[in-house]
Amino acid sequence: MTSPRVAVLYGRGLHQHATLPALLAEYTLVRPHETRSREAELVLGWGRKPSGEQAAAWAAARGLPLVRLEDGFLRSVGLGHQEPPLSMVMDDVGIYYDASAASRLEALIATPQDAAQTARALALVAAWREGRVSKYNHAREDVTALPPGAVLVVDQTCGDASVRLGCADSATFDRMLEAALDEHPGAPVVLKTHPDVVAGIKHGCFGRLSRAQRQRVQVLARDVHPPGLLERAAAVYTVSSQMGFEALLWGRPVRCFGLPFYAGWGLTADEQPAPARRQPVPLAQLVHATLIRYARQIDAETWQPATPEALLAWLALQRRQRERYPPQVHGVGISPWKRPIVRRFFAGSEVRFARPGRPLPPGATVAVWGQLAPPLPAQAQVVRLEDGFLRSVGLGADLVPPLSWVMDGLGMYYDAQRPSALEALLATAPFDAPLLARATALRARILALGLSKYNLDGAPWRAQANGQRRVLVIGQVESDAALTWGAPGLRRNIDLLRAVRARCPDAYLIYKPHPDVVARLRAPGQGERTAAAHCDEIVTAPIDGVLRQVDEVHVLTSLAGFEALLRGVPVVTWGCPFYAGWGLTRDELRSPRRGRTLTLDALVAGVLILYPTYLGRRSGHFATPEAVLDELAQWREEGGRSGPRPWRRAAWRWLRGATEGWRRAP
Repeated sequence: MTSPRVAVLYGRGLHQHATLPALLAEYTLVRPHETRSREAELVLGWGRKPSGEQAAAWAAARGLPLVRLEDGFLRSVGLGHQEPPLSMVMDDVGIYYDASAASRLEALIATPQDAAQTARALALVAAWREGRVSKYNHAREDVTALPPGAVLVVDQTCGDASVRLGCADSATFDRMLEAALDEHPGAPVVLKTHPDVVAGIKHGCFGRLSRAQRQRVQVLARDVHPPGLLERAAAVYTVSSQMGFEALLWGRPVRCFGLPFYAGWGLTADEQPAPARRQPVPLAQLVHATLIRYARQIDAETWQPATPEALLAWLALQRRQRERYPPQVHGVGISPWKRPIVRRFFAGSEVRFARPGRPLPPGATVAVWGQLAPPLPAQAQVVRLEDGFLRSVGLGADLVPPLSWVMDGLGMYYDAQRPSALEALLATAPFDAPLLARATALRARILALGLSKYNLDGAPWRAQANGQRRVLVIGQVESDAALTWGAPGLRRNIDLLRAVRARCPDAYLIYKPHPDVVARLRAPGQGERTAAAHCDEIVTAPIDGVLRQVDEVHVLTSLAGFEALLRGVPVVTWGCPFYAGWGLTRDELRSPRRGRTLTLDALVAGVLILYPTYLGRRSGHFATPEAVLDELAQWREEGGRSGPRPWRRAAWRWLRGATEGWRRAP
């Protein structure tokens, strides 16, 4: 195996980018003053910033080649000062935004491509539009930001190297605005400021507008996600902003007043003559060179090398999830320890917390935990939150943070008395072949990894049934809302155990109490301490190993019934859990709203793919269930947080009491 090449990473700020070692995985990165810098084969500097020029001088003095780095064109969700890059470019010739000299990107753009490369580039353009992504992906879309037929003029940050090295200055921006006004006399003109200007980090390139300009120019001084603007713009005017490149991806006419990397190739109307080394090329050739060959990227969860298509798909997921709810959400009666988690699951919206009974705006979107029913304003849109079905390594009652929640705007999955978003999905979703194939693979992965909701550690259990049929009865926390709302008949664990013993008198009966009860975080159910008198064995081992050794599972409403279905174990339900009534379980109760017969893979698709919201443990951003499975497996290998946590339990009890007090507050 070839040893990594030693490279000097020049610049103090560069070592603060957590993702750079992953983006530069083929190098051993050292600082200029380190002893190993003598072994360096090259020097890495950041663009044409002062530190980049210092890197160039340091490299020249030692006879080492210089490679310049810069952010990629699909960088991250947040801005540069908020998050490290997930994509970057490396240029051993120049740097893409310096029009005064050649760059590696120019050479790549000028290289003809074959039919497969063209098809891949065009597919990437289509995915870019469908995913509605941009370089940064934190801002919300706003359909009102651009009037119909408007011309979009793009501002940039003052002092940006891409302006100076793009053969432009502050006067260029004034000429650009005047040209937009003159060339579109009857159209509204919208001047968009840069996100860093909106964030108050930098200043824009435009000065004060004249009185005549103010009569026609609408200044867009808030942060708006670019796709909605580019999709509607009649034309886009830019000096050297990447938004000009993105406008080409959206098929918009682009007028360039500087010389950005995408100008001079016959795709834009250019104010300045292009260097002779730039000749007309098709859009697909520009896209393939820029996004596929020039840039490199990593997976946001694993930090392993990724294709641009994979990073784009992940960013598209962020965009979809961040636009689900209104810009402002009110959290009512949310426990203090859950509040940071609520903000992460509602990323893209501002969450304001309030006690029950406090006044809220009419029609507000209100997030509450579970079946909490505080006084709410008229026409409030209630989003009910609960733990997801692949949650964590460790118990929620131990304050272990979740990787999945459900966010239901219709009801709650465990409430059999009224519809929920999950029930609607299972009753009406088409479940096409690709989705079912994905569900099949997901279920196989769960079984291969032996994952469940909490993934608790513990000694393995071996069945000792002596040839008898092994029947497992699952206990629950009797104060849990799942029993209150989903078990209209039997509701006590001891009653379930007695009923199953009567139903299966010759079976080897195994009882598994709830992990919260075993951990003494919740009280046992009424009479549950006498369970040993009604069964052959009580087990507390991890659920995956137990389910693999039993012949049948009986539940009230426990999620363990669904986990048993995943493992091919017959399930009898005595309450009305979310997975009952779809033809996959033997049900003691019937739900009049559930009559559709589903395959197991359709149930998995609805329950684990379409319904929950997942967060990556490493990224803190929205994730797929597949990525969360891998993170749960790694978390478990690291030891998780499933052991005793006395201080956590004490804090939980205090917080629960505080929360109950707030819920009772007027």
